[in-house]
Amino acid sequence: MARPEQPSVVALIPARAGSKRVKDKNIRLLGGHPVLAYTIVSALESGVFDAVVVSTDSEHYAEIARHYGAEIPFLRPPELSGERSPDIELVEYTLKTLAEQGRPYDCFSILRPTSPFRKPETIRRAWETFLAAEGADSLRAVEKCKQHPAKMWVVRGERMFPLLPLGPPEQPWHSSQYPTLPEIYVQNASLEIAWTRVVLHGRTIAGHVLVPFFTQGDEGYDVNDVADWIYAEYLLSTGEATLPQVPRAPFKLQ
Repeated sequence: MARPEQPSVVALIPARAGSKRVKDKNIRLLGGHPVLAYTIVSALESGVFDAVVVSTDSEHYAEIARHYGAEIPFLRPPELSGERSPDIELVEYTLKTLAEQGRPYDCFSILRPTSPFRKPETIRRAWETFLAAEGADSLRAVEKCKQHPAKMWVVRGERMFPLLPLGPPEQPWHSSQYPTLPEIYVQNASLEIAWTRVVLHGRTIAGHVLVPFFTQGDEGYDVNDVADWIYAEYLLSTGEATLPQVPRAPFKLQ
């Protein structure tokens, strides 16, 4: 049931099978559990959501998700599960199908399994920020960029041009020190929250008025390729990062 005087909100956890960079990355083991488990547990433990739904095209992934307490009310169609399928398609399909089943929600949050260090308190902090943001369409997790776009280039044939041709002629941005450049933030995979209306009426997952949510420490670390996994395991071994506590026995992967 929705909490009194608060909009209803569903957690949507996209977990398709068929990853190419890292095989089955959404269920790859990290810290003793399939990585998907940490996002499910954080969503449940946050106390924010009226429902925690995993969107997957795999019955095997669905079995794992159920083990950790998530709902899989239906499998995602194959045509919405390709490596180039945009988020709007799966979000629109999921929200509309839930509504057709008598389960409409005012808001939704996208929580990606490849962000396992996101904690329940991270989600609570983001939800409070979103609720306090009057007039906002959505909230998105961001962090200060490490590779500044002012030092990026576009190549045209045998010549290249700065992506951001700004700054004074005597000291262009591409030849300036990082601390002197404008602060730029990049989105990470930790979370997104939006009003359902931006999907159903605007066919976008973000809308036009976005609120930043600044992740802290390990909250926004994303594991997408082999190097990311190696570094994540290093962070765990040194105690520089911690995973959410999972109050269930590990799922036994075959």
